[in-house]
Amino acid sequence: MDWTHRLRLRHLHVLLSLAATGNLSQSATALNSTQPGLSKWLKELEEDVGLPLFERHARGLRPTVYGEALIQHARRIEARLDNARDDMQALRDGGSGLVSIGTSGVAAADTVPLAVSRLLQQMPRAHVRLQESTMNQLLPQLARGELDIVVGRSAQHNDNPEIRVETLYMEPINLVARPGHPLVARGALDWDDVFDYSWIVWPQGTPVRNAMDNALAEAGRTMPAHVVESNSSILNITLLNHTDLLGVASHRAALRFERLNSVRILQIELAGEGAVSMYWREENRDRAAVALAIESLRECARGLPDEDDDGQSARGLTTSADRA
Repeated sequence: MDWTHRLRLRHLHVLLSLAATGNLSQSATALNSTQPGLSKWLKELEEDVGLPLFERHARGLRPTVYGEALIQHARRIEARLDNARDDMQALRDGGSGLVSIGTSGVAAADTVPLAVSRLLQQMPRAHVRLQESTMNQLLPQLARGELDIVVGRSAQHNDNPEIRVETLYMEPINLVARPGHPLVARGALDWDDVFDYSWIVWPQGTPVRNAMDNALAEAGRTMPAHVVESNSSILNITLLNHTDLLGVASHRAALRFERLNSVRILQIELAGEGAVSMYWREENRDRAAVALAIESLRECARGLPDEDDDGQSARGLTTSADRA
């Protein structure tokens, strides 16, 4: 008999517990079992699979390459079951199903919240989960089935056949400052102007930081020696509004925060632009909330945040006194 026929959901929980603790005794306590019982079960599973799943050493258990592969499958199955449970609970409560969306900072200020707003207008009882993080953390969660959709700067080439990728839009980056900052009223600026002030920037390796580094290289400049590094949009906005720091933001985020009177976009052109993409698991497209979320993201990506519902420029609604 195929060994997978004998594998039960509880066995997957045992496997994941052993991977998490690396200790038979700790897992036995957590699972209300016994150490000899778990040891016997693991030995029988390895015999069934025909491969060693864990290395035994003095400090406990360490997954082999075969064990890691099976653990990844177990994590994906567990995530699918968690989604199924939560989807059913949402429907039981009178909702329209569940959709989990991960977003990086570049899309968290504009595209994703606007798309969720559109989704809830059409499906008011949908259960929406939002998570903001970096793309190097969100994409593995998508691969494991913990998220349905991820939106952020385009990452490296996707080689996972289960994940679909679609570029939503291209956009530049901007330097921004608080309303009332000395540079706001000066109009067109050059690099010497902005280097007179300290900056708050995204950490190395993040898409906005990469775009900024490229813009500096194009201008023959390097990052200032003394900068504040932060990967939090809210923290950055608060710092900008209480200091004379200059910030770096993606264009749509800068427009959105400018419309909220939180920042002003400085008049200095930065070379280059980056792509913002949407990633999703095609198998989830038959879930109504996921399908509508994907379409809502596409719709919101077609507009800019400086245009309101009737197409008027939001900048035109801001008086010169407000900008002073």
